[in-house]
Amino acid sequence: MTVKTTTNTMQAGQIAQAKSSIQLTSLEKKDPGENMVRLKIQACGVCHSDSFSVDGGFPGIKYPIVPGHEIVGIVDEIGEGVHRLKKGDRVGVGWHGGHCNICTSCRKGDFITCDKLQTPGITYNGGYAEYGIFPETVCAMVPENISSSEAAPLLCAGVTTFNALRHSGAQSGDVVVILGVGGLGHLGLQFANKMGFHTVAVARGKDKKEMAIKLGAAQYIDSEGEDTVAALKKLGGAKVVLATVTQSSAMSPLINALGLDGKLLIVGAGFESLTVAPLQLLGKRLSISGWPSGTGKDSEECMQFCCLTGIRPMIEPFPFNQVNAAYEHMMSGKARFRAVLEF
Repeated sequence: MTVKTTTNTMQAGQIAQAKSSIQLTSLEKKDPGENMVRLKIQACGVCHSDSFSVDGGFPGIKYPIVPGHEIVGIVDEIGEGVHRLKKGDRVGVGWHGGHCNICTSCRKGDFITCDKLQTPGITYNGGYAEYGIFPETVCAMVPENISSSEAAPLLCAGVTTFNALRHSGAQSGDVVVILGVGGLGHLGLQFANKMGFHTVAVARGKDKKEMAIKLGAAQYIDSEGEDTVAALKKLGGAKVVLATVTQSSAMSPLINALGLDGKLLIVGAGFESLTVAPLQLLGKRLSISGWPSGTGKDSEECMQFCCLTGIRPMIEPFPFNQVNAAYEHMMSGKARFRAVLEF
């Protein structure tokens, strides 16, 4: 399958995948409509979820489509009805790119769980472009002391882990496990540490230990070299296991590592089924839940927390004309830890 997408005023190369390829071509710069703003994009994170558009593995995508949902740019033009933002503002747009205002979630103000959630790069053109048009309501103000390239990953990987942890029910001093030290996990470790949790990193291999400790882990467990469940039980069991990996086979065993009222909290977007017996959950009132990113306001609070605590994503920048290399680098799993397109 060949899929064509467009960017604005600029040529880029071709992203080739087993199931599809994307050819980025030029597109006339358009004016924003009512309640919309046009951004001159400065940076866009390259997220694994961009593969939904590239591979065609996500329902509801209408091609052609421009990928990218970790977007930071300068407001270049505003449409009628825009009141909060003005030209020159630096803002970001993440996974939450719009909502219906009609469904039960929206009527409760829980916009991220909207039945008809819109996402840049999925339901409309995203950030692999020089310009983009987005609803004013979803734009998050970016603090002055965070660069655009650092802010971009905070609009998806950052706000997802930040939101999940602050709503997890864990309290200062509780054992909180970050499963996976990657794009999500390296931020989860920093957030968990600065929130005052007894932070434990779990990943495969001894080579990740030094980095995990540097990022805030009080303890590192090599899942290939030791019994992870036994090690966590020695700590009294985990209050929360934040699963940032996508492999269900890595998540399922850690249900047995949870302590009383413990929770397996999933933010890694995988498609495989978990393996769990009901009896595993009953004795200690265990639970399994997920967390779906956050709104623009959540992203603002995430970035403000980062400013207060010094948290920053570790990024590998790529110029926009190397979009293919950036995407392939991310998909290979070699990015340390977030690839970001820069203009």
